[in-house]
Amino acid sequence: MTAVETQITYSNSYTIHHEEAYMTQEEDWDRDLLLDPAWEKQQRKTFTAWCNSHLRKAGTQIENIEEDFRNGLKLMLLLEVISGERLPKPDKGKMRFHKIANVNKALDFICSKGVKLVSIGAEEIVDGNVKMTLGMIWTIILRFAIQDISVEETSAKEGLLLWCQRKTAPYRNVNVQNFHISWKDGLALCALIHRHRPDLIDYSKLRKDDPIGNLNTAFEVAEKFLDIPKMLDAEDIVNTPKPDEKAIMTYVSCFYHAFAGAEQAETAANRICKVLAVNQENEKLMEEYEKLASELLEWIRRTIPWLENRVAEQTMRAMQQKLEDFRDYRRIHKPPRVQEKCQLEINFNTLQTKLRLSNRPAFMPSEGKMVSDIANAWKGLEQVEKGYEEWLLTEIRRLERLDHLAEKFKQKCGMHEAWTGGKEDLLSQKDYESASLMEIRALMRKHEAFESDLAAHQDRVEQIAAIAQELNELDYHDAASVNARCQGICDQWDNLGTLTQKRRDALERVEKLWETIDQLYLEFAKRAAPFNNWMDGAMEDLQDMFIVHSIEEIQSLITAHDQFKATLPEADKERMATMGIHNEILKIAQTYGIKLSGINPYTNLSPQDISTKWDTVKHFVPLRDQMLQEEVARQQANERLRRQFAAQANIIGPWIQTKMEEISHVSVDIAGSLEEQMNSLKQYEQNIINYKSNIDKLEGDHQLSQESLIFDNKHTNYTMEHIRVGWEQLLTTIARTINEVENQILTRDAKGISQEQLNEFRASFNHFDRKRNGMMDPDDFRACLISMGYDLGEVEFARIMTLVDPNNTGVVTFQAFIDFMTRETAETDTAEQVMASFKILASDKVSRHTHTASI
Repeated sequence: MTAVETQITYSNSYTIHHEEAYMTQEEDWDRDLLLDPAWEKQQRKTFTAWCNSHLRKAGTQIENIEEDFRNGLKLMLLLEVISGERLPKPDKGKMRFHKIANVNKALDFICSKGVKLVSIGAEEIVDGNVKMTLGMIWTIILRFAIQDISVEETSAKEGLLLWCQRKTAPYRNVNVQNFHISWKDGLALCALIHRHRPDLIDYSKLRKDDPIGNLNTAFEVAEKFLDIPKMLDAEDIVNTPKPDEKAIMTYVSCFYHAFAGAEQAETAANRICKVLAVNQENEKLMEEYEKLASELLEWIRRTIPWLENRVAEQTMRAMQQKLEDFRDYRRIHKPPRVQEKCQLEINFNTLQTKLRLSNRPAFMPSEGKMVSDIANAWKGLEQVEKGYEEWLLTEIRRLERLDHLAEKFKQKCGMHEAWTGGKEDLLSQKDYESASLMEIRALMRKHEAFESDLAAHQDRVEQIAAIAQELNELDYHDAASVNARCQGICDQWDNLGTLTQKRRDALERVEKLWETIDQLYLEFAKRAAPFNNWMDGAMEDLQDMFIVHSIEEIQSLITAHDQFKATLPEADKERMATMGIHNEILKIAQTYGIKLSGINPYTNLSPQDISTKWDTVKHFVPLRDQMLQEEVARQQANERLRRQFAAQANIIGPWIQTKMEEISHVSVDIAGSLEEQMNSLKQYEQNIINYKSNIDKLEGDHQLSQESLIFDNKHTNYTMEHIRVGWEQLLTTIARTINEVENQILTRDAKGISQEQLNEFRASFNHFDRKRNGMMDPDDFRACLISMGYDLGEVEFARIMTLVDPNNTGVVTFQAFIDFMTRETAETDTAEQVMASFKILASDKVSRHTHTASI
């Protein structure tokens, strides 16, 4: 149920009352009017406008409702206009009874229309009684404007209210429940206008909070476009708590009559149109039936031959396309026809029913287009359709088997052809002609694996032949290409077998040849390697950068070289034998057309390497001879230099040694005064200086030896360095000895020591100078001091050592000993005491030596 229907239902239940209740309300009219003076004002204006809306049709109007109806003339005229009937002729007089008579004629006419007038008399009207006059006008309005309103078996007020509710139900903010407060905001009036004339009001722009604007809009539009005069004031309605119901009903009834007339005319026209439409629709249904029946029968006529066609296609794809077309027919083309057939039957039955209800004769389709004719044709279609479907499925299953075999044939052929692709070329190639033995053996193993693979593929070839035979037996449409492909595979298979055997024979033959060559390669490698090593050693020896220092050493090298040259003839024979092996390999390869790789798998040595090295060895032999002879000449010259140097060194070395010993003896053993010692030493010094020319000559010979890189000399034990060191020691010793004697003289003179004391000091020093080098070790010096009566502790001896050896050289010279003894003698003992002590020491040397050793 829609919102409008709900609203209408609700309104009906609210507004439908019994006529007695309504009439009771009318009896209370005077009392209600007295209660609210505002109603009287509204009624006066509304009723006046309502009367004028009719009187203007007669060319007149009223200004004051209680005055203008007093003579009864305009009242009678009003009744004639609204009823469309003629009233009795009015009295022309202006007397009171004339007026009463005219009013009574009017009242009698009202009563003749079945209206009961309560408490309304002609005298009150003539006297201008406002309440009575308004009551009479309302009675007229109720009878002629409202009473005839009928909606769903209701009348009068309820009918008008129900009409308003139905018309305004779809509008927002409108809820018509009565004829007073439901109309205060003006939206209900605007809704009535918009419902019938939406072009006059834009309802969407109206606001519920603008009641005066809404009411004035409705009043103005109604007066301007609907010929409904303005019967109410917007302010009166809005400002009155409860607007006058009769005024509202009167005004609203004008809208009903304004719109109801158009609706009635529209209803009559619609009724006529409906009859015509029904006839037209029936005619249209007849035409549609004829058309649909013709089209359906024509479609069936065209479809049956297509379904009866049993010509099979050759390919599965084509048959599947037929099946797909049949499925499209079932899924796409037939369903609309089924619907058309069903619709045709429905239209036929509907048409017959409509014709029967319209009292028209039943419809008789054209010949052959009866429903039964269509049903029979449809039945025939379905029978043919069933047979076609069964034939399609049977044929597809047959082709499916053929396609399966054909696809299986193609698959196996494809796999076989993919496997055999390039196999003939591989079997035909002669890669073994340039392969090594290892490669030949690898090729043989690879070929054996291929033979195993070939045998494994024999089953597939047999399967291909079997499938081809079955396709021929089943009359496959493309059997020619199948047979051609099968024959090609069989021919190729036979050729592969032939090529396989040929390749095996060739590989076995080449393998045997290569085994022979490999054995020769191995023999060549076994002989070439040691011979090559011998040549490497020979070249190394021939190029050896020898260093010799004597005639004997170079002579030994010459002897070894002569021995090497004696082995060359035998070596040349070995070379020729090794090269003969290689020549044998070349001969085999040339005879049997084998392409050698040029590489011996057992050695990196090639015959060219052997020949090249042999030529190199022979080239180095005379060079070695020349080098050895040159070295012999050089060693002979060196030997002369060695002998010349040794002759001089063997004289100068002993001479220097002798002079060193003589000087040491001079400083120890020479007798006499210090001055005599000095003179003797000066003579030694002069002799040494005069000998310098011999040293210089030896330096010259040594320089020649160094330039010749001679660093050893077996003819002498003296080297130039030894001579130089000895010579420098000799000069240093003579100078130091002379200096000591000079210092002794200075000490003697400065300390007043006698020659005897010095001799004693010398004797004591020489006694403890065990090395006889003019210096005492610290231990010897300590023993000397102890022998002279010194009581030495470690601290005291250390103090004394700082005096006699201030530079910490580790030795005590004779001069330091003299200095210490003269200082100690001067501080403690006299010279005679020291001399006495020395005498004691000198008289018992052995005893003192033993004592010193024990210390």
